[in-house]
Amino acid sequence: MVATVVILVVLLAALIVLRGVTLARSRGSVPCRLRVGDRGWQSGVARYADGELHWIPLLGVRLRPRHAIARRGLVVSARREIDGGLFAVDCEGSTRGVSLAMSADAMTGFLAWLESAPPSAYLDVA
Repeated sequence: MVATVVILVVLLAALIVLRGVTLARSRGSVPCRLRVGDRGWQSGVARYADGELHWIPLLGVRLRPRHAIARRGLVVSARREIDGGLFAVDCEGSTRGVSLAMSADAMTGFLAWLESAPPSAYLDVA
């Protein structure tokens, strides 16, 4: 009985880790941390899709994004360097109190994605 439970727990943990690795390696995805309000940073993967940035947590069983941040109306209010060589931006507009942290290369891609919005989109990058 105990051996069966241990095997099931190990298999479940392996599936969760495999899911995280698959998400991190999928095309068009970048490792990204997200903070909502005053909560701590959560590790996940950001993926660009149809004018939105989808954020999916690394640990979990759901394949759907937990947060979808629309590019239209998104305002980057502050940019700073945080620990581990990551750069963070505070986002306002359609999403309030959301901060994203990613590597310098991923941050460059994120800001380019924001700036490449159609001319009709409201856009303000600090």
